Amino acid sequence: MRVLFVDLEREWRGGQSQALLTLRGLRQRGHDAHLVTADGSALAARAQAASIPTHAAGPRARRARALVLLRRLLSHERFAIVHANEPHALTAAWLAGAHKKAAMVVSRRVAYPLKQGGFARQRYLAAHRVLAISCFVQQSVLDSGVPGDRVEVVYEGVEVLSLSTAEARWQARQRWGVSEQETLFGCVGYLLPEKGQEFAVRAFPAVHAKFPRARLLFAGDGPCRSRLETLSREQKLKEALLFTGFVEDIPQVYAALNAFVFPSVAEPLGTSLLAAMAWELPVIAVASGGVPEYVDDGGTGLLVAQPDPSLFSDCMLRLLNEPELTKRLGAAAREAIQKRFTADHMVENTIRVYEEVLRERQKG
Repeated sequence: MRVLFVDLEREWRGGQSQALLTLRGLRQRGHDAHLVTADGSALAARAQAASIPTHAAGPRARRARALVLLRRLLSHERFAIVHANEPHALTAAWLAGAHKKAAMVVSRRVAYPLKQGGFARQRYLAAHRVLAISCFVQQSVLDSGVPGDRVEVVYEGVEVLSLSTAEARWQARQRWGVSEQETLFGCVGYLLPEKGQEFAVRAFPAVHAKFPRARLLFAGDGPCRSRLETLSREQKLKEALLFTGFVEDIPQVYAALNAFVFPSVAEPLGTSLLAAMAWELPVIAVASGGVPEYVDDGGTGLLVAQPDPSLFSDCMLRLLNEPELTKRLGAAAREAIQKRFTADHMVENTIRVYEEVLRERQKG
């Protein structure tokens, strides 16, 4: 099967991680998967390093340049599937007429309704299948008027790596200046208001007052970083909170942690949370969005009803006071990911949808 995957985002975020995992998985299974992406993007560099055929559109006016590139590729080569991984990619693919020359599939990672006017909604209606990353996202697409037979849930997946040795864990903690005697909570993700990191910062004074050797690490960058750093100083938490900025080698973060905090509000799914669970970390998250679809309160993690600092601090204190609970939750979390949310599961389910769409087109 020949697949043309399109992602025009310049930065490296969860969607781009999923794109790379999908492309690698397709090629490992013998499919001829190519990538169209923005020149100089983080995804382009990683795809090229993985020997994935990459067609780069110019970094400026990327949708217009991608449109021209896609028209050329689809005119000169035959692809069975064109998979748009994000909205810019979908716009370029739709305007290039990809839905007329191949089966067009689009990933949907956000839960806000599709715009009803203009071409915003028409792009999705032209797709032969919309892949929602959770039931929560699927419902928002259905509520926007996309026919149910065109919308399918394909959960994102993560790699389940071998757990760190004691030596590797020590080295990871050394990198962040954390001793073995300290308990390190962590949060991985872009620093945005909707990601809720402020709730975790406001929760931590109550934790630090009772456990002075507890610390909280934020891995990621974004518009809210300066505000969060200021807040940490106001809360007299400057030494207890760590802001690493963007981390290339993200497994080093998970290897260093004792527990994971995920304060995001109405998260469509949460790949950093999935990854934390795969690392056998006990997790604390908000029971909203797609999170309850895989985090069972008291079973595979701890859920709070709303992003309230006091609720987060109560859960962090519970983990600190109950080591057996911490160990049990971490083991159950890793097992849950291995059963349903690995990268292999995601790739196999994506291929299944591709094959379904191709069969439908042959019959039509």
